Amino acid sequence: MTEQTLVPDPSLTIREGAIAAWPGAWQGKNLRDVTSELGYDIDVPWRDLPEPARTWLLFTDEQPVVEVTPQRDRVAKPYKGRFWSAKSYVMHTLHDSKSAQMRDRVLPFMVSGPCGLCGGSGLRPEALAVTFGGRTIADANALPLADLAAHLEPAATIEQPSAAHRSSTSGEGTEVSATISRDLVQRLDVLVDLGLGYLSLDRATPTLSPGEMQRLRIATQLRSGLFGVVYVLDEPSAGLHPADVEPLLAVLEALKDAGNTVFVVEHNMDVVRRSDWIVDVGPLAGEGGGTIIYSGPADGLAEVPGSLTAPFLSRTAPSAAVRVEPRTPSAWLRLKGIHRHNLAGLDADIPVGVLTAVTGVSGSGKSTLVSAVLADAVGRHVRNDTPTDGEADDDAGAASAAVGDIRGLESIDRLVSVNQKPIGRTPRSNLATYTGLFDAVRKAFAATPEAKAKGFGAGRFSFNVQGGRCETCQGEGFVSVELLFLPGSYGPCPTCHGARYNEETLAVTLEGRSIADVLGMTVDDAAVFLGAIPGAARSLATLREVGLGYLRLGQPATELSGGEAQRIKLATELQRARRGHTLYLLDEPTTGLHPADVLLLLAQLRTLVDAGNTVVVVEHTMAVVAAADWVIDLGPGGGSAGGRIVATGTPREVAALDPGTSITAPYLAAHLEGRRPAVARP
Repeated sequence: MTEQTLVPDPSLTIREGAIAAWPGAWQGKNLRDVTSELGYDIDVPWRDLPEPARTWLLFTDEQPVVEVTPQRDRVAKPYKGRFWSAKSYVMHTLHDSKSAQMRDRVLPFMVSGPCGLCGGSGLRPEALAVTFGGRTIADANALPLADLAAHLEPAATIEQPSAAHRSSTSGEGTEVSATISRDLVQRLDVLVDLGLGYLSLDRATPTLSPGEMQRLRIATQLRSGLFGVVYVLDEPSAGLHPADVEPLLAVLEALKDAGNTVFVVEHNMDVVRRSDWIVDVGPLAGEGGGTIIYSGPADGLAEVPGSLTAPFLSRTAPSAAVRVEPRTPSAWLRLKGIHRHNLAGLDADIPVGVLTAVTGVSGSGKSTLVSAVLADAVGRHVRNDTPTDGEADDDAGAASAAVGDIRGLESIDRLVSVNQKPIGRTPRSNLATYTGLFDAVRKAFAATPEAKAKGFGAGRFSFNVQGGRCETCQGEGFVSVELLFLPGSYGPCPTCHGARYNEETLAVTLEGRSIADVLGMTVDDAAVFLGAIPGAARSLATLREVGLGYLRLGQPATELSGGEAQRIKLATELQRARRGHTLYLLDEPTTGLHPADVLLLLAQLRTLVDAGNTVVVVEHTMAVVAAADWVIDLGPGGGSAGGRIVATGTPREVAALDPGTSITAPYLAAHLEGRRPAVARP
């Protein structure tokens, strides 16, 4: 906590609320009265108080008790008041308050920063006194992996190293130093070849994307030297630019050549084309799938008529980019002086009223620009309807201070940022409850003659409250089984057998189906069964339009992928009345989608734009980039080598650029022309 966060406006007096961290209402008045009794002037501007007084009021751990005689009441009754400094109150609230609202209120008064003693290294001065090549271990940890490899290269290439000995003169030119440096450089070269050279060793693991984590695990296995191993990778190209896929494929080939077997679950057709054997599962999703349509060499899939994958693999599927001229922006949203992560003094112009794709290699700053900076800068000036997931964004404060100036906000009156975070963190949250369609379903059951005869209202058909739910499992459908010396497990409820409701509630039916039967339906089946209920039919239609017809209505949120959660949020937004002038931000919405589902998603994004809204997507899938009206390409590399806008324009304008200007250009041109890219990432 700092004085700046606790007292945001030093021109105010204490009576006027200068100490913003203190509570409001009676508690705040009490603290001000106590402060006055302690001899502090509460009627002068905060900045005019002596520094020792300001420090004591904000940070002391003392809690003196004084007698206070309030002057605001009709009858002044003295009482004993205890003093709390601003810091003590904030820490007490965070530690002891059971109110999430109170904790959320005081959390912004705290800021994170490096330790004043070690500078954030976590090491003692004695450890930091040791250097290698003129750098401490903290300096080495902060270097990008590519720079770290270059830093160790001189020691790794010593031709005649000296013998190591126990003395301060045993330096960097010894056999031990050379051997360790050589091994480290080899490990680092693998990571650099996988396109991770922009990462540093001190990068916090939670800040890594799934694609980065998966490539790190692949690099570990590549260095293991094992053979005869079966590797199973689930969409290793997810979140990767096409240029980053090339080195990934080289690593997979190296694993295979070493005598291993590699199984890959993948939607990226560039990866599928490089496979030796294809297993195509379908023909549809959910209950419409589960059948192996084809198993054989890649070339043979084109001859299978029932495969949805075959047209995309052979490049004969219709392209979403076939349309008339790109839309013309109605206005521009201009951000000046962006400073955030690797965005240093960046100026960005975002077109309004069109579909914009933000591209670039991994680590170039795309998500920082769109999901952090743009979302926060716009969200502070317009209505922010971004779906919440119950988590505070620790980075929001830094993002808000990252923009020097923003113009063009008059064209936007609402913001919706659709991310891939879960729609809920417990099995109680599901697709039906999140979209709101379950309210209409419960009302329909309550309107049946049987429910009216028994006096059941809509609340009776909720599994979250007492009355209609099964009390054995509390409406969850399963119970926890505690095992001695082993992790706990879950099993179906012995009373309701997973139905969530008691027998009296299940006895009420709608056209022969109980409320549990409806929750067990897929979206496609429910769209037919509930077609006469407007509130449910509208939600189900939008879910089908984004390719989620295979999901069950009661499928727990914990079982949904990030891509499914993002499309559910998008469908929830699509079912609302068309408002216009809304800015939609999506971060890689095609993650985990089959190319056929990408076309469905694109149709919905275009529907939003046609309604007068602005859509900005961070995307690596060239089908989406080619179908956009405007492209913003960041680069030229990742990390410190990125953070600059290297190209802007319509898809065809960007595709016509030289690969040295935009690494995205050759891949976009190849997609527009229906051919394989002619270049690989240098």
